[in-house]
Amino acid sequence: MQTRPLGRTGLDVTAVCLGTMTFGEQNTEAEGHAQMDYAVSRGVTFFDTAEMYAVPPRAETYGATERIIGTWLQKRGRRDDIVLATKVAGAGAMTWLRPDGAATRLTRAQMRTALDQSLKRLGTDYIDLYQLHWPERAAPFGANPTRFDPEGWTPRADDTTIGEQLDVLGDFVRAGKVRFIGLSNESAWGTMSFLKQSEMRNLPRVQSVQNAYHLLNRTYETAMAEIAMREQVGLLAYSPLAQGFLTGKYLDGARPPGARVTLFDRQQRYQKPGSEAATKDYLAIAREAGLDPATMAIAFVASRPFVTSTIIGATGMAQLKTAIDAGETILSPDILAAIDAVHQLRGNPAP
Repeated sequence: MQTRPLGRTGLDVTAVCLGTMTFGEQNTEAEGHAQMDYAVSRGVTFFDTAEMYAVPPRAETYGATERIIGTWLQKRGRRDDIVLATKVAGAGAMTWLRPDGAATRLTRAQMRTALDQSLKRLGTDYIDLYQLHWPERAAPFGANPTRFDPEGWTPRADDTTIGEQLDVLGDFVRAGKVRFIGLSNESAWGTMSFLKQSEMRNLPRVQSVQNAYHLLNRTYETAMAEIAMREQVGLLAYSPLAQGFLTGKYLDGARPPGARVTLFDRQQRYQKPGSEAATKDYLAIAREAGLDPATMAIAFVASRPFVTSTIIGATGMAQLKTAIDAGETILSPDILAAIDAVHQLRGNPAP
């Protein structure tokens, strides 16, 4: 398994990262353990989770994914072999994540509580990469773009500033509870603001950004890719299959039994006008090349020079094998050119 540098940390991570958000909802503990066993057998040693997982987020299952990873680590005794990433929730309405029932915010008190709870569930003394799941500020970006107020950019009076968030993260690093820090669902302005504050105040430097990136959404290339290359803040690309839409299984309104959209009907992010037409074009390229559509979609993401690791997820072992194989697949120049031709025509229908 190929490895790539994680920012400027000096640490290398595997080019494929095991995403685990199905553990505790679509996958049992035993199935989660089997996935981690198989991933490690293939050389994947980078795992990603979050305090709010399993997905979809709800009071009954939050923290379940971290607990399943924790029991695997306890049974296998391989903590030092794994690069473990988790996330603290940004500003939102998930009141069940905090013991006092407060809505989530990136305050000092909430971040301390969140980290300590994650460490306890994971059964570890430290997190390798601790990420802010989405911004504290109202921002037109990521998983919650409707929080942006188009009437103005005025911060809320009670916003925790980027500098204050870094102060807390710096405390975590100095305490030995966190090795490195990262962002998620972040914009170019936000990323550069974190980097500027880190430099000005001698605080921990952001090493990665975990954003959506796939054939239906290449908006990362517009501004963020330059930051990744010039500042060595690489992309941890999530949803390389656009939550399964790029496999073609949801075409023409199909809803296969057991599939995520069938079960939860919450993936409207990938069902925007133009998405299906673009998907059909990409499927035609894969068919012409004799490739599984999932293989082509994941291999494309993994081929980008600004991608540090591609986060894959699966509910079954066959899907997991395909995804790991795809992360090691090299696409020919002709296939990449055909993909770019469709992108020029179809753009980014599902940002």
